[in-house]
Amino acid sequence: MSDRHDSSIDREDASTDREGASVDPDDASADRDDARIDSDRRSNRSGGTSRRRFLLAGGAVGMAGLAGCTTFDVARGEVVEFEAGTATVADAALSETDYELNDVTTETRTHEVDVPGGTRTVRVKNRVAEYDKAVDLFGERYQAAVFVTLATPRVELLGRSYNPIADMDNAELAEVVLSRYDDASDPERGSEYTTSILGTDATVVVYTAQGNVQGTDISIDLELHVADPVGTGGDFVVPVAAYPDSFGDGENVRRMMNAIEHANE
Repeated sequence: MSDRHDSSIDREDASTDREGASVDPDDASADRDDARIDSDRRSNRSGGTSRRRFLLAGGAVGMAGLAGCTTFDVARGEVVEFEAGTATVADAALSETDYELNDVTTETRTHEVDVPGGTRTVRVKNRVAEYDKAVDLFGERYQAAVFVTLATPRVELLGRSYNPIADMDNAELAEVVLSRYDDASDPERGSEYTTSILGTDATVVVYTAQGNVQGTDISIDLELHVADPVGTGGDFVVPVAAYPDSFGDGENVRRMMNAIEHANE
């Protein structure tokens, strides 16, 4: 596994300032997919994750009922919990593309839901799998290419789905991986293509941005690939990737998107 240059992700649970959202204090719990993660990946994380956590925070929802729980449950004020399965990339695709699993985490968010007589709390557990790859830049190697799968549970409210991912556009979703770079600029939309994700033809939008390799002053042009959310089982899954533009890793990103597997399938 390649040496890091202080380029790994900060996973400290920073509080999120978003109207109607709060962070569950048990957010630190994360099931590992039996992956052996180097200790330096977990000990040298910087503060870039706050951008991603802001995007995954929820808001207040004005609905009168919840699928999967009874009116009696809601009336008693019980917390209703929805948990996503994990979306990962098949081992064969990882071998072909040289990406490695960095981390799998659970990110818990609570949402206040309006019901007759007051509000009730819905707890949503998202699953995030992160992969990265070492890239040669100016004679050094940095973990500057990243691929993320984000899975979040589908919450049915009065027959329609509620999910933060469904309400986010591709540019917002691009922020999920821009947290891996320092001083990243806003992404600019470019081309798009269609590829298969979990058996569904999904649109993938390509963006460009600029940023520094995390922990360095090395500025690079970035290319980002952001797929539309794909529904599978009771979840939504979104893959997002970023890499130095000069590296040209688009085909590998497509190959990994095609090889995504979901635990609830």
